[in-house]
Amino acid sequence: MKTIFWFRRDRRLQDNQALKFAADTSSSVLPVFVYPAAVTDMSERRRGSIEASVQALARSLPRGLQVLSGEPSVVLKALANQVAAVRIIATKSFDPEGIRQQEQVSSVLEGTGIELVLLGSYYQVEPGTVLKDDGTALRVYTPFFRRWQSFASEKPCSIDIAAVKWETPDSERQFHVAIDTQAEQIKAGEQFALETWRRFKKQRIMDYSENRNRPDFNGTSNLSHALAHGEIHPRTLLADIGNSPGEEVFRKEIAWREFYADVLFHNPHTFEKYYEKRFEQLRYDDPNEFAEKLAAWKTGNTGYPIIDAAMRQLVQTGWMHNRSRMIVASFLVKDLHFEWQIGARFFEHHLTDFDPASNSHGWQWTAGCGTDASPFYRVFNPILQGHKFDPNGDYVRAWIPELAHLTGASVHEPWNDIAGYEQGYAPPILDHAQERDEALRRLEEIKR
Repeated sequence: MKTIFWFRRDRRLQDNQALKFAADTSSSVLPVFVYPAAVTDMSERRRGSIEASVQALARSLPRGLQVLSGEPSVVLKALANQVAAVRIIATKSFDPEGIRQQEQVSSVLEGTGIELVLLGSYYQVEPGTVLKDDGTALRVYTPFFRRWQSFASEKPCSIDIAAVKWETPDSERQFHVAIDTQAEQIKAGEQFALETWRRFKKQRIMDYSENRNRPDFNGTSNLSHALAHGEIHPRTLLADIGNSPGEEVFRKEIAWREFYADVLFHNPHTFEKYYEKRFEQLRYDDPNEFAEKLAAWKTGNTGYPIIDAAMRQLVQTGWMHNRSRMIVASFLVKDLHFEWQIGARFFEHHLTDFDPASNSHGWQWTAGCGTDASPFYRVFNPILQGHKFDPNGDYVRAWIPELAHLTGASVHEPWNDIAGYEQGYAPPILDHAQERDEALRRLEEIKR
């Protein structure tokens, strides 16, 4: 039985349930990747990360990878007809865009004799599995985590890649994304993900509970890119850890990712709309009317060092530390008074580890309008956050050359240093204390 295997956000050869099924039940397998239509709306760095991931996948396959571009329902149907494939197998998606794609593919194949088979997921536990006793979805993380653990026992699966009869892709039909960056400069792929995991497990996981909130040094797993692209599966990670404090916190972070995927699956509108609808009524500032202050946030020129360091890190590298993401999100919504969707779209444009559920619901958590949210009245003080999580100022100095001459924690308050502005760093565009009070006044308006 000739099969097309449609790689999506599962760009790996091992611990891939859909690929194992294809390998075990097919007379031959043609591996295919379809570039997303939205690739032109992404930053150069994010486009490069996808290209690097796909190139790594292609190199790992014995006969290479068929690479196409366009609407999956159109190009996959045409390819299946061309190569006389009788089915297309893929990993099942649970986010709104992924569901739309697979439903359209299924629809156009109806009556053609070509079958779409969807198996597995990008998660340890498929979204929609963990429910309350009454069969409804959970909206609070802690009870979700307790129930999730009882389902999170599935072990990784292995595939004999050499035993698969791989079809040779048609090189004339391959598509290469036109990007300005050199994708080979971006490290990606299954083998790199596994090596990154081994290093983290050996060197840093035991201290993860203490160090994961510190953007000033390397205390995280550095696996968010690999998880977002499917270069490694959560099963592979969770099957390989114990119960030390650091490992337990890491397990909970994986569960947070799966909680947000579950929330988005049950509430697909929350990809770009409010989970808590009452926050639609909150008074927000018009981004067109206040374009200068929005531009200051996007470019890292707000005059608040921890904010500016984080935003420059994002734009220059396509990644931002998770603690920094919360700090800049609070600043956008509660100091600048813009809606969370503005920030979520900016992150989507730039993040190489973009995940639709984690991005939308991470933003709504900080904005106070999501499920299990941080209350709106909890407003992060960017100065105190800088002192707490970048105590020696190393993170700020790494990303803001205008402040590199300042020593120690003084970098977080350059207005208090006689040399603070001598290298051209801009003063604050607002008074945090005043804007915090304004945010709380607006909250009181919707309470009434």
